[in-house]
Amino acid sequence: MRTVYLNGDYLPEDEAKVSIFDRGFLMADGVYEVTSVLDGKLLDFDGHAVRLQRSLDELDIRHPSSKEDLLEVHRELVRLNDITDGMIYLQITRGNPGDRDFAYPAPDTAPTVVLFTQSKPGLADSPAARQGIKVISIPDQRWGRRDIKTVQLLYPSMGKMMAKAAGCDDAWMVEDDVVTEGTSNNAYIVKGNTIITRQLGHEILQGITRAAVLRFAREAQMKVEERPFTIAEALAADEAFVTSATTFVMPVVEMDGQPVGTGKPGPVAARLREIYLDESRKAAI
Repeated sequence: MRTVYLNGDYLPEDEAKVSIFDRGFLMADGVYEVTSVLDGKLLDFDGHAVRLQRSLDELDIRHPSSKEDLLEVHRELVRLNDITDGMIYLQITRGNPGDRDFAYPAPDTAPTVVLFTQSKPGLADSPAARQGIKVISIPDQRWGRRDIKTVQLLYPSMGKMMAKAAGCDDAWMVEDDVVTEGTSNNAYIVKGNTIITRQLGHEILQGITRAAVLRFAREAQMKVEERPFTIAEALAADEAFVTSATTFVMPVVEMDGQPVGTGKPGPVAARLREIYLDESRKAAI
């Protein structure tokens, strides 16, 4: 049985309880992060910690602990659950005010802090990375502050189910005729020697893996263009791929039933995945 972390305590998962009045449950009033573990070490922890702080600040939720304390909790959960490859999910909500109200509770209301592990043996050796994934396009009907990593994930879940119903792996969301992002990842196309991905803003999440991959691409002398692109551009591209904390760099080989490029994973995505995994493992803590 897993050991989880709840508000300062390490507990068996079946003993961890959260109040029915918690605002994360009632209002989706909370934020989260997912940090990957490879070879028992944490990838990009500093990036996730910085983004967590930003999300909390944007929602005026009190940060319950220091980055150093959070790091210790992550490491202890890896140790207690004997995680070699997998991930750690962290969620912080505005807490339990004792009753339901749309107004925020008093500022001294204690946030609820939950962390748990998921073991994923062979996480970096995914068959999907060799085969590529298939995606569909759907309207982006999420709220306007997608740059905040909130627990409001119902529409992305619906998008995943739309993709599954279509016999595909994921969905790319479209707003004003251009792609925003995938349901749980940032989206890219490759045309010629140029990697194209949407620029940061309120419309997309500031992906930690995105930032690292773009940095590595530029260091490898690859051309990067941050701008919106359309589904038509994706279908005319040489390659497409997505990035996220748990899929790293994942090639996209089909869009809306049509092949992207050759219909097989391309060399740019393969190279970026190799670089990302190599460099991230070196920097893991």
